[in-house]
Amino acid sequence: MRLKTAFVSMVAAVAFGATAANAADITMRLHTLVKSPHPYNDMADYIKNELETKSGGKIEVKIFPAGTLGTDPTVLGEMKLGTIDLIVGSTSNAVKQVPEFQVFDIPYLFKDAETLVSAVGPGTPILGYYEKVFGERELGIKLLAMGASGYRHMSNAKGPVTSVSDIQGMKMRTPPSPLMSKTWEALGTQPVSIAWTELYAAIQTGVAQALESSIAGYKGSKLYEVAPYLALTGHVIQANYVAVSNRAWGKLDDAQKAILVEAVNGSEVHGMAKTLGYEESLVKTLQSDNGVTVTKPDVAEFFNALVPIQDQMAQDLNITDAFAVVKANR
Repeated sequence: MRLKTAFVSMVAAVAFGATAANAADITMRLHTLVKSPHPYNDMADYIKNELETKSGGKIEVKIFPAGTLGTDPTVLGEMKLGTIDLIVGSTSNAVKQVPEFQVFDIPYLFKDAETLVSAVGPGTPILGYYEKVFGERELGIKLLAMGASGYRHMSNAKGPVTSVSDIQGMKMRTPPSPLMSKTWEALGTQPVSIAWTELYAAIQTGVAQALESSIAGYKGSKLYEVAPYLALTGHVIQANYVAVSNRAWGKLDDAQKAILVEAVNGSEVHGMAKTLGYEESLVKTLQSDNGVTVTKPDVAEFFNALVPIQDQMAQDLNITDAFAVVKANR
């Protein structure tokens, strides 16, 4: 009996030792605001797989999608405290901490998504500018990369949109970006700022009648159920960013930092590829399976109404320096 007990104890000890040896040295919590399918969650999965594999299991990444850790502004505050380690998010939702990010909400600023990706990639003046901004604002967060994650379009609960005249007076939900509010006010709507996680209920109850978002965000959050009219305005190319808390960054050795940067840069490429697939396939699915009415408005009408006021928008929001950097390097 004693021999059997000793044997069991030995097996348990070996098993415990193996578990301890295989346990990650560092666990990182990664936040996204969105539900799948969405390129941000695809990017999060990519980062997780790359980090865990290339660190030899020494780094573990736990993904918290769909705003389970809170809204982006709340999470950015938590990251300064070091309670959340990584974020994949849109620049629009970070303007409270980084007002300079409002530049990317200026309508029709880039010719296409590929142009934006090239303009903000590794080693570019635009990325360098925002890395400096993060540091100067003492956010306790390090910017790792920027990229693009699709075009933003308009959808609503009232009816098909084919021209600017169709949206006059609509209560238009915008993210917490003053520039977005100014954009839709200039087009004749009544902007209302509502958190993304509260948007479905807001449309359902009539607090808002319309919204603007990526196709993936619209589909993933089932907003087509309450706003079944989609207009392909493409008014903004959605910029994204990936950042890490300074506390989490400080726990990594040089080799692990290099792995993280490589993983994040790779996630931007992966996310863009997924975005392009979503743009094409989801529109078809929304029409065929979800009963969404899709229209292609006269984009020139939107363009002509908004481009002439780009400089004034930047001036009103005190982001002329950021606007100049982006314009010079786009």
